[in-house]
This record gives sequence, structure tokens and C-alpha cells, in this order.
Amino acid sequence: MNQPSPSSDHQQAIEIARTAVTEKKLSDSAFTNLQKWLTEPQYASYQPAILKLIESKEFGTLDTYFWEVIPFGTGGRRGLMSDFGSATINERTIAESAHGLAVYFQKAAGSKTGKAAIAHDSRINSERFARIAATVMAAHGLTVYFYKTPRSTPELSFAVRHLGCDVGAMITASHNPPSDNGFKAYWSTGGQVLPPHDQGIIDEVYQATEIPSVDFDEAVKQGLIKFIDEDVASVYRSSVAAHSHSNCRDLSGFFTPLHGVGETSVYHVLQQVGFKQVLRFEPQCEQNGNFPNVPDQLPNPERTEVYQPAIELARKTGAEIILASDPDADRMGVCAKNDAGEFVHLTGNQVGALLADYVLRKRQENGTLTPRHYVVETIVTTPLIGAIARKANVRIINNLLVGFKYIAETMDEEGPDEFVFGTEESLGYLAGTYCRDKDAAIAALWACELAAELKTEGKTLLNRLDELYIEHGYHLEGQVSKTCKGSQGNEQIKQLMKAFRGTPPQKLGNLTFTLVRDYQNLEIRALPENTPSETFSKPKGNVLMFEAKGEGSSLTVQLGVRPSGTEPKIKFYYFAQAEVADPAQLAKTRDEALSTIEGFKASLMDWIDQTLQTG
Repeated sequence: MNQPSPSSDHQQAIEIARTAVTEKKLSDSAFTNLQKWLTEPQYASYQPAILKLIESKEFGTLDTYFWEVIPFGTGGRRGLMSDFGSATINERTIAESAHGLAVYFQKAAGSKTGKAAIAHDSRINSERFARIAATVMAAHGLTVYFYKTPRSTPELSFAVRHLGCDVGAMITASHNPPSDNGFKAYWSTGGQVLPPHDQGIIDEVYQATEIPSVDFDEAVKQGLIKFIDEDVASVYRSSVAAHSHSNCRDLSGFFTPLHGVGETSVYHVLQQVGFKQVLRFEPQCEQNGNFPNVPDQLPNPERTEVYQPAIELARKTGAEIILASDPDADRMGVCAKNDAGEFVHLTGNQVGALLADYVLRKRQENGTLTPRHYVVETIVTTPLIGAIARKANVRIINNLLVGFKYIAETMDEEGPDEFVFGTEESLGYLAGTYCRDKDAAIAALWACELAAELKTEGKTLLNRLDELYIEHGYHLEGQVSKTCKGSQGNEQIKQLMKAFRGTPPQKLGNLTFTLVRDYQNLEIRALPENTPSETFSKPKGNVLMFEAKGEGSSLTVQLGVRPSGTEPKIKFYYFAQAEVADPAQLAKTRDEALSTIEGFKASLMDWIDQTLQTG
């Protein structure tokens, strides 16, 4: 297609932007994308606003808006919202995402017809973006099943499967700040898109010019868009409730959706199965994309801070457990009381180990477990779950890259009927075959059942965790990260990955690194020489896993390094292990591990800062 020549105003703006690149005020990638938006007709409606920013020399804002074409990462396309820009979530990038999904599906299927399910959470602009996605897909000839009210991500995955849809889309940015939103793409399995589909979709996104659309209300009248809501959601909740393994219900606590949609799934499931003493934490129940009553307005249940308002009330009322789901209710966090009556925030690894142990014990008791059954986890999830699975004589599949879509893929490859439990360290859990994405509701159900059963024995979740440590060895895991925003931050992440890969630290704190498993190059290298000693075949991804020994210590430690696929961060995962024989040794080992890891983390962050300064 012949493109019209840019006007003199546009050409002048392009030259101003080119000069900004020379003066290091604008990145090369931002200039490339900016030039496209200024010269191609599909972006005509945005060009006056872009010209105004260039005229005002707001190059920092322009770089933020254009430094990349927002990619499909671990959890779809996600990022800062703005009125326009290739690097942000806006009406155009949402329309492109829906267009790319529809066109790619039709090419892959060899058909112009098909069905799509669409849902959205309660974030700012989520409903508007969902309606845009629906009108684009309907314009392409797909019949769209559209959730009338805000719903959770697992409810979308369930709807894709339940309604026999070919594709699905969820508008959410998970636990990101209020400024963000996103687009998650799903395939007919109900799982998020995987290779080669993800690249096929993004190729269509890159090639998008004029995008067809229809009027939403007119499409509803014509039956191109069909509303769904409680008719599907109630079946979903019953599918979750069917996985109950206990009748114990004597448990008091609070559940908070952190101003998201978790009440539609988590809370209703708990009420349906009879946990009447688990109450809503009212200050954080209103669906509100600004997350006003969440500390720092950061609704991530991995953050201990988000529980503090609920903990204050729980102390007054004698509640025994606090549950929190993130805004799209696919992640679930837990705070439990210790023997001193104080609330302790459990990590995703700890919750995953407790739930794996719970379901395996229950299925052993009812005779529904065989050596063909399996548990799935990612490479950055606790080894404790593998030990628990092996003790229960079931398979453990633990060589997956980060992203719950890989757990979903494994379910279908290995056979969903033999799937017992899947988990990842970032508070993601799933059981059963009703959907193919992590689900806070099933995790909350089992966490409450386990806590209620333990209560009958005079124990808590933390007591059970200690029992697992004595049986399988003490495990301490955690994560730290460094946020690196925009084009400059992206370069910093690349710089750090290059340094960790090529010139890794020999020692951090009192830990000396002995080898690294490089998942990008598919090789194991001995340290400090950093020379290859062994190769392996999969999985392939931009992840490094280091092994270390502590001086004069029984601890073994691993460090995982990877760029986040959903946030502008580089993440560092640590795993410490040691054998313990009894409660007394457990206490001593725990103190030693905590001290070692604190020193290691401080040394790690120092090394990162020095590397960036000298790079």
C-alpha cells in the first residue's frame, strides 16, 4: 500500500525527534515507532496530540509512549495506560491485540467463523477496552461471548472451555499499579497462548493497518455479541466447589479482594461450601481500579503490606486466617497465626507446599492416587514440592519456564485426568480440569479446609509447615527485584543479564558460587571458570540458575535470575535448603538460613549497583 508523504508539519516534527535522538533525549526505538505513528494513515487521529508533545519537546513522555511495541510477555500484553503510543495500553493497542488474535486464529483454522469469550476485571478502562476487543472480534465474524460484569481471569478461562470457544481475551493487568492495564490472549484449551500462536498473533499485530469494528449495541442486537454472566459463573463456582476434600468448616477469618473481582469467585465459593465465618474485609471490597484502601495502591498479595489493614481488624475479632486475591483473582495469598497469636504472611512457595501436601494426603486416603498422577511446578518454585510429591509416589514435573501457561500446556500434554496440582511461586495454584489458568478460588478453598482440619488437632498452617520441614528438610525461598523502567531500564536489564551470564559474581555474602545452569544457552558451566561442563535440551529461556555453598554451613543455596515478562523488572529468586532432624535443629537452621540470606541479598544488590555504574 502506498503511504502518503508526510506533511511539512509532520516532517518538521520528525526532524525535531531525530535531533532528540542525536542528543540522547529520545531512544532509537522510540524514534522508529514514533515516525510510524506520524506517517501512517491508521494513526491519523492520534497525530495532532503527538505533534503537540514534540512541539513541547516532551521527549521523556514520548520515549515512555514509544520506546517499544508492547510485546506479548509471560502474561500477555501489559503496561502503562496512555491515550496513544506503541509501548502503552490504549484503545489502539487493545484493538490491535484483538485484531491480531482474530486474524491469526482465522488463518490457523482456515475459517472465517469461530467463537470468542471476553471478560474484564474492575480496573480503570477495563470495561471500555473489553468492549473495543469485542467489537473488533465481532467485525471479523467471530461470535463473541461477553461477560456482562467484571469477572476473574479463571472465570474467563473456564468460559472458553465451557462454551467451546476458539479463543478468549481477558482485560486485566493482574496486580500492577492503577496506572496499568493489559490484554491476555487465550486459545481453545482455555490456556494463554503458547508458541507458535503467540508469535503468530504478534506478527498480525505488527502488520495491522485499518482495523475493522462494529457498533457494540448493534452487534448485540444482531447476535454477534452475546452476553454471559451468572449462567456461566455459577457453573464455574460449582466446578471449583466439587474439589472439596473435607467437611471441616470451623474457621474464622477475612477475605479481601483488594478492590478487585475476587468476591465473584473466591468469596462466593467459600460461602457456597459453608465457610460462613470467613467474612469479607469490607474496606477493600468495593471494585475500584484506584485501589484506594490498599497500602501504596499496589494490590499485590505477595506484598506483606497489603494485609496490614485486615490484620488490625483480625486482631480485634480473633480471626484465624486472612486471604487476599489480586485484582483479577488468579493469585491468592495467605496470612496465618503463629503460636504467639501474631499473623505471618506465607510465601507462595509455602502455600504451594502446604496445598500440595494437603491434596496428596487426601487423595491417598480416598484411594484416588496412582504413580501415574503428577504435580507440576516451574523452575523457580520451591524444591519442597518435589520432595512432597516423590514421598507420595507421584510424578513431579518441575522443569518449566515461568508462566502458568506452561503448567496448562503440561496438563494437556501429560493428560488432564492424572493432573493433581500445579503451582508457581508467585501465588499461582490450580487443580482439576475446569480451566487452564491459576485460580485463587481453588487455593482459598483448600487453604481454609486445611486450616480448619489442623485446628481440630490444635495446630496451625505454620505448625504443619514445620512438620514438612522436619520430614523433607528446611526450605527458605524468596525473591528480590530491581525495577528498570522504559528504554533505559530495558538496556539496564540486558546489561545485568549479560554480566550475570558472562562475568558472574564469584561470591555474595558468605556464599561461593560453584556452577550456573544457563537456560538460554542450554548448558551448565562450572564456576569461577564459567566454562561449559554439560549440556541439556530444555526448557529454553532467558533464565540463569546459580548454585552456591555457604562457608562452614550445611546450607545449599540457589539463585535464579530472569527478566520479568510482565513488569519492567529483573527478578532474583533464592532457594536455601538444609536437612533437619528435630524441632530444636529446625530453629537453629532457620536462624542460620535467615542470617545467610540477609547477607547474601545485601551483597547481591551492591553487586548489581556496581555493575550498572561500571557498565
